[in-house]
Amino acid sequence: MTEECTVPFVLAYDDLLSGPFKTFFDCSMKIGGDVAAIAKMVQSTFINQRAFLVMASKSQRPLDTELPQVLEPTGKKIQEVIAFRESKRQSPFFNHLSAISESIPGLSWVAVAPAPAPFVKEMGDSAVFYTNRVLKEYREKDKIHVEWVQNWNNVFKELQEYVKRYHTTGLSWNTRGGNAMANLKAAPANCGVPPPPPAGSIPPPPPMVKLEPKAVAVDDGRSALFESINKGTDITSGLKKVTDDMKTHKNPSLREGPKPFVKQSSPPNRASPARDGPTGRPKFALEGKKWFIEYQNDKPDLIVKDARMDQSVYIFRCQNTVVQVKGKVNSVILDSCKKSSVVFDNLVSSAEVVNCQSCQVQVMGVMPTISIEKTDGCQVYLSKGSLSTEIVTAKSTEMNVLIPKDDGEFVECPIPEQFKTVINGLSLTTTCSEKAG
Repeated sequence: MTEECTVPFVLAYDDLLSGPFKTFFDCSMKIGGDVAAIAKMVQSTFINQRAFLVMASKSQRPLDTELPQVLEPTGKKIQEVIAFRESKRQSPFFNHLSAISESIPGLSWVAVAPAPAPFVKEMGDSAVFYTNRVLKEYREKDKIHVEWVQNWNNVFKELQEYVKRYHTTGLSWNTRGGNAMANLKAAPANCGVPPPPPAGSIPPPPPMVKLEPKAVAVDDGRSALFESINKGTDITSGLKKVTDDMKTHKNPSLREGPKPFVKQSSPPNRASPARDGPTGRPKFALEGKKWFIEYQNDKPDLIVKDARMDQSVYIFRCQNTVVQVKGKVNSVILDSCKKSSVVFDNLVSSAEVVNCQSCQVQVMGVMPTISIEKTDGCQVYLSKGSLSTEIVTAKSTEMNVLIPKDDGEFVECPIPEQFKTVINGLSLTTTCSEKAG
């Protein structure tokens, strides 16, 4: 039986379990074999996380010294899934197992701060290499496997949206709750997936909770909101008096329409991760199969040595930093960095640059794909072995690709930023409206 809980972020997780995850699970059961076996293990891992979230809703955040103990059950479940894949290398469904094994560490988002949602996305994207193999093998043979890939991708897409909405800067704990370890031990050992509500039924609203007018928690302003609502008719006592200069009928300037748009020569200063610089604790560590390089400032000589092709590199919130990756890795992600560079030998899957400013990417060997999104200023240095690289861009400016010549020099080619779209019957035709190269 599932432990009943009316906390919004637990109810939303129940929706994830009974919706996207159930669709994936049912599809896995249809395929059967090792796919069904690992799906049952993944189901157990998700249910374990559900119990963990219930515990968090009743507990204060544990001390840093206690946190590893609290997270231990989650880590064990993840390792069980990874170990199953390693034991099934001769399985005809090895690509299916590998896709799950690459993604499942994403459930350790509960230990990630301050940006767990990008972490979930990165873990979900780690499966692309193997899901593409599944699609290539079964696209023309059996559509159920194509649906399976779509369903698994959708689980992580919905998980990312869930984390982004309810745990934006890290797992939500209860500032008035009890001890995390005590509550974790008291949690049910086996809670099942909640069934979906009957068709046409409306779930009852959660019981009203009266909040005491105590000090507002740092991470939650709802106490102040309920306190003001409980004032009744006195709620208007704190409103500001509208003076004559605020009234449109006494101040003609307020009736003026918006000013014409004037294009600025340079983008205005915006508060964004890429521009604020490192503010968290510096990190350079290999966790499972992921290298995490975070909050590094003015480090021109960071080196990832002896990297393997089943590993990926995630570079987050670094500034004035250069990272060298020695060896062949699955993927490289540069996220929310400023004036930083990454140089690597070979990639199995892709490189990604997102939310960055004035960054550089250089490949010495082979890079199948690079994606640039929401970035201002990006230089991509290709090697002779990467002239077939596919470049995907969105919402980005000042992008250049540098192509090597025989004499070792580079030719700089700008990536178009402006496009022209015309109506062609009931469809649209889009072309570049500027010369590139």
